[in-house]
Amino acid sequence: MKPNTLWLALAATLLFPAVAVADNVTPMTPDGVASYEKIRPEADFIKRVAMVPMRDGTKLYTVILMKKGTNNAPILLSRTPYNAEASAMRASSQKLSESVPVMDVDYVEDNYIRVYQDLRGVHKSEGVFIGNRPLSGPLNSTGIDESTDAYDAIDWLVNNVKESNGKVGIIGSSYLGFTTLMAEINPHPALKAAVPQSPMVDGWMGDDWFHNGAFRNAVINYAVVQSTAKAESDGTAVGAADDYSRFLEAGSTGDYLKKWGFDHYPMIRKFTENPAYTDFWSLQAVDKIMAKQPLKVPTMLVVGQWDQEDSYGAPAVYNAIEPKDKHNDMVSLVIGPWRHSGVNHYGYKLGALTFTGDTAHEFRVKYMKPFFDHYLKGAPDPKTPPVLTYATGANHWDVSPKWPMGKPQKIYMTDNMGLSFTANGNDKAHDDYVSDPAKPVPFVPRPINLNDPAQWRPWLVHDQRFVSSRPDVLVYTSDALDKPVHIMGAPMVNLFAATSGTDADWVVKLVDVYPNTTSEGASQGYVGQEMTGFELPVGIEIFRGRYVNGFDKPAPLTPGKVEHYHFGLPNVDHVFLPGHKIMVQVQSTLFPLYDRNPQTFVDNIFYAQKADYQKATMSVFHSSNIELPVAE
Repeated sequence: MKPNTLWLALAATLLFPAVAVADNVTPMTPDGVASYEKIRPEADFIKRVAMVPMRDGTKLYTVILMKKGTNNAPILLSRTPYNAEASAMRASSQKLSESVPVMDVDYVEDNYIRVYQDLRGVHKSEGVFIGNRPLSGPLNSTGIDESTDAYDAIDWLVNNVKESNGKVGIIGSSYLGFTTLMAEINPHPALKAAVPQSPMVDGWMGDDWFHNGAFRNAVINYAVVQSTAKAESDGTAVGAADDYSRFLEAGSTGDYLKKWGFDHYPMIRKFTENPAYTDFWSLQAVDKIMAKQPLKVPTMLVVGQWDQEDSYGAPAVYNAIEPKDKHNDMVSLVIGPWRHSGVNHYGYKLGALTFTGDTAHEFRVKYMKPFFDHYLKGAPDPKTPPVLTYATGANHWDVSPKWPMGKPQKIYMTDNMGLSFTANGNDKAHDDYVSDPAKPVPFVPRPINLNDPAQWRPWLVHDQRFVSSRPDVLVYTSDALDKPVHIMGAPMVNLFAATSGTDADWVVKLVDVYPNTTSEGASQGYVGQEMTGFELPVGIEIFRGRYVNGFDKPAPLTPGKVEHYHFGLPNVDHVFLPGHKIMVQVQSTLFPLYDRNPQTFVDNIFYAQKADYQKATMSVFHSSNIELPVAE
């Protein structure tokens, strides 16, 4: 090499070292690279990934995020079956506040360490996945459950994350609400606060799988996704047709499962082989478990008033553990104007309803974060309300010392399809309709796609006028109110009814009917905000008739015999305003969200045959009433 060439090569190495050592590219240079590091040196945060060992040696994939410079900081943990890696990064950015989910922004900006962990057997964790793994005991002899895994995860974090102050909070919604509650059973000493949101508590009684014995077809796709490979399925490949037609044409839900090859999934077999409320389900019920546990962890239970998946769990746990809260300062219940998990997203509106600002962010900043700050950072006591609920209809937050706040006041079905706070006096009077399983009442207008978020998330606030004129839906309506009726609690149904068949489902809806007058919305072009004559569901619930004498004792109904069906609607804080009317709708199908009752008693409805599906005449007696929890 000539001297000048040597000097030029040396200069190139000093000035452009990467270029100097790289090979020249050619048209045939392979274009693939092994990876790209999305987090650049200028990022304002640190990301660590660890395989955290459990007591049985199984390692769980764990993502740890914090702002650079974080020190002596609390840890906020979520344990998820829904992919910790994806959950931790909302967007690719060099700013942590733009990367994490919206609900986490205020925490990471305030010196919190945010941790997300895959449960065993899903995504990048080792082990075997068991949905809602039962607590160690009569249903689980392994000694391993979500309580022990949470304990081991917390123990590892406080001993291996050097930036931690040794205090941990746990939070999560839906399945993550379940894992949050499980962490409170035999909790690690470092666990100082918990916020279970819309937790899965009792899948048979009123959360995801069944409601009062009626099976929710919507969970089939969920079971397939969570149980295929390591929860990495794209879901069911059934096409884009109307689910109403698809389920109806298949026959029973068991026939549907067989047709599409889902009947062998263990999670689905747990449903189909255990349709009644036996020990299989009752011993898993988290509220019953927590009722027997000491109260050690300050807990804020959160649920959406129109939670379309898990409306049952949070109030059930509140009822189970609140009696242990001797000073009324360790357990709080929050009911917001949200859909399922809506607390973690934007809370300006739901369906056609518009609220006064972002109610979800307001709650998170004003109440939830100060709750964590107090227990995890030593901030002043924020005096968290024992009960915090949003009064829909009037659109304001209510602070209460207990729940429910309302006192039962019965509103009765009356002659001429009316509703009155005065009993009719004629218990033999009744109204009839024919329920035809071949023409079930849809739960939303067709076409129906159970996997379409735009349909699924707001369905509980959908205008009920699309079914209120059907002959198989009884509609009882009060006179226009001359003063507000404020309810705070769970309306209780007392339905006195009979069927000509030997089994029946009963669907009851409590509805707020808006005045049939024109609002400003239409004249100003506010699309979707016109509420004239709107029939707003305040609460909807179903009851499977075969369980009238006990959820563990399915039995045929006696044709023509009047039975008393007593069950609750979801917990609400709602104001029926003057000029509005109170409406109650009664029907026998809510399809295809719930499987069809053949209306002929069979041992297992999942396996009902075509001939079992028969029309039946349903009779609703005027002694029927709704106990409204009216607040003074």
